[in-house]
Formats: sequence, C-alpha cells, structure tokens
Amino acid sequence: MISSTDGAVTAAPLRTGFRWLQLGMGIVCMAMIANLQYGWTLFVDPIDHAHHWGRAAIQLAFTIFVVTETWLVPVEAWFVDKYGPRIVIMFGGVMIALSWVLNSYADSLPLLYTAAVIGGIGAGAVYGTCVGNALKWFPDRRGLAAGATAAGFGAGAALTVVPIAAMIASSGYQQAFLTFGIGQGVIVFVLAFFIQPPRLSIPPKKKQLNLPQTKIDFTPPQVLRAPIFWIMYLVFVMVASGGLMTAAQIAPIAHDFKIADTPVSLAGFQMAALTFAISLDRIFDGFGRPFFGFVSDTIGRENTMFIAFGTAALMLLTLSAYGHVPLVFVLATAVYFGVFGEIYSLFPATCGDTFGSKFATTNNGMLYTAKGTASLLVPLASVISTAYGWKAVFVVAVALNATAALMALFVIKPLRRSFILGKEAESANPATANAETRAKTGTA
Repeated sequence: MISSTDGAVTAAPLRTGFRWLQLGMGIVCMAMIANLQYGWTLFVDPIDHAHHWGRAAIQLAFTIFVVTETWLVPVEAWFVDKYGPRIVIMFGGVMIALSWVLNSYADSLPLLYTAAVIGGIGAGAVYGTCVGNALKWFPDRRGLAAGATAAGFGAGAALTVVPIAAMIASSGYQQAFLTFGIGQGVIVFVLAFFIQPPRLSIPPKKKQLNLPQTKIDFTPPQVLRAPIFWIMYLVFVMVASGGLMTAAQIAPIAHDFKIADTPVSLAGFQMAALTFAISLDRIFDGFGRPFFGFVSDTIGRENTMFIAFGTAALMLLTLSAYGHVPLVFVLATAVYFGVFGEIYSLFPATCGDTFGSKFATTNNGMLYTAKGTASLLVPLASVISTAYGWKAVFVVAVALNATAALMALFVIKPLRRSFILGKEAESANPATANAETRAKTGTA
C-alpha cells in the first residue's frame, strides 16, 4: 500500500483485471444492504399486526432510513476521500447489522426509528463508497460501472425475498430481522478488507459527441454553485419519489387491491401475486441498472433518461387503471422497476461526466441526497391514498415522471453541454478567467 499526498489510505495498482474484481466486490456489498430498503415492505404489515402502530407510523421509519442513508452520504464520502473506502465500508457493515438486530427487539416506535437511523447511516456508508469507487475505476464506462454497482442494491433483495417471507411466516418477523441482519453485516465487513481505490487518475475517453465529458475536476463547492447540478437534483427528486413510494407501499397496495395472495402463473412459475411481484421487481430493477447504464454510454445520458422516464410514466398509468388485475400488477410493477432503477446508474454517471473523477465520491454523494428529499413524499402517499385512493397517488407519480422525461431532453441536455464546453473554454483561456475574477473582486 502507498500513502497519498493528502493522507488518504494507500491505493491499489492500476491493473486491467483488478478493477473488475473491485467492481464485483462492490456489487456484493450493495446486495447485502438491499433488503434494508427493498425488503422493508415485507415487514410493514407483520409489525402492524403485532403492535397496531398503523402503517403511516411504521412507514415513517422507512422515510427516516432513506433520509439518513442519503443526506449523510456527502459526510461519509469525505471520510472516503480522507481515509479510503475500507474503513467506511467496515463501519457500514457493523451499522446495518446493528440496525436489524434492534428491529428484531423493537417494542416501541422510538426504538424502531432509532434502528432506521442506524441502518441509514450504515447503508449510506456502503452505497456512497461503492458507487464512488466504481466511478473512479471506470471513467471510460461510467454508465455500465455505476449501473452494475447499483444493480447489487436493486437486485440484491431478489435472492432473499422468498426466504425472508418464508421465515416471517414460520418464525416471525423478529427472527427474520435478526438472522438476515447479522448475515448481511458480516459479509460486508469481511469484503471491506479487500476494497481499494485506484492509485492513478484514469482519464476519461470522449467517445462521441452525444456523451460529453469534462476534462476538469470540479470541487464540491464549485458543483454546488452550478445551476445544472440543481436542475439534475430536481429531476432526480421527481423520479425517485414515485419509485420509493412504490417500493415502500407495494405490499399495502397489493393488500388494498385484494390481490396479494392471489396465485399468478407466468413462464411456468406460480406464486402469490405480491411475492411474485417483489421477486420480479428486484430482478428487473437489477437488470435495468447496468443495461440502461450501458445504453447511456452509447446513445447519451439524457436520451436514455427520456426513454426510461417515459416508460415509467406509462407503467404507473397502467397500474392506476388495471392494477387490481393480478397478472397486470405483477408485470407492470416489474417493467416499472426495470426502468426506475436506472436513475441510480444514470445520475452518478452524468455527475461524473459533468464534474470529473477526482471528487466523484463526494459530488455524487451530494446529488444522491435527492433520494432522501424524495423519501419525504412516501408518508404523503399513505395520506393521499387514504383520502382519495391509490389511483390519485399513481396519477401524481405519472405527472412527475412525464415532466422529468421532457426536462431530461430539453433542459438538462443543452444546459449540461453548455456548462462543460463553457468551463473548458474558460480553462483554455486563463487570461479571460483572470480578468473576470479581477472584475468580480474589484482588484486591479
């Protein structure tokens, strides 16, 4: 290991196969934190049946988890830049295990909320570090690398949905929290010993005009002053709010539609509609993240966003009209999550393209807080559904996704290109930049 000039923990040598190994370990770590978000819906009704706290009060724990997971990522990213990814991921493994252990013993809402805070801190430490590390290792394939890493988070729950549901049914939700919590935490903790950042800065490759990439590494304060960052943040919130609502509420929605336990046969498999939907959702979500990341590396980030966000709006509209049909519910939610999860590959890749690799972990962490902002709307969905039904919730989500699709193509695309070309032109003409600086400061 070699010490860097800023005191960071030593970095790994640049070898072709080594970066794929790093990517693979990051994917596994992400899979181990997936259940904290995507497996949560399985626990909502069992917790309510045991304690009668009400869905809205229980779902507040989900919101607390997502807010904590996302809004603290920039702080955790600073620790990554300072001390390296290993210690941060080890810390995350301990915290996610502790969170679910506490959930297994929670006999009050304050304890449930405390566990959500701890789990959010741990999941954010793992998520932000693994995605940031992938962006640094793969500046030439940012969409694919970020998508594959995020796929672990999207599809990781697919392998454990059935075992968790079975354990909840046979041994109670408390035992499921305890068993899976400890197992997930241990795996993350062990893998952390082997995760390293690249030693050398790998220059991005401009492959085509529809994939603009900056040559400049922007610091976090510079990023926060850029209007394009806040426009991307707004679109992220608009799309993420619908996906988080659906992920958190899919079990209550299925129960309210009275189809949760209805058998559904598809491609030779037969399962209860809810279990089938959650399993397919995780598979499609996991596949969609690297797929759309790869597509965006080819046709451009914003073009891919337009396709994905538009498809998401169509699927939500289908659910609002025909979601009470078990087969439609299963297929529409699967396709929806297949196109929803790409925000976790496209936005990190777009952030890296726009603001550079050097501070990619912190800059992407700041953008990722949009997910926490979006999570604040999840409890609101329960309120709206109680007053007006789930159709009203879906209609709002359709409007947000359709608007986001148009903004990606007609707002983000031209503004981002203008930002990159403008900043590079300023960098190429330092005399002009210095003159502007003197004019602003009033110096001679």
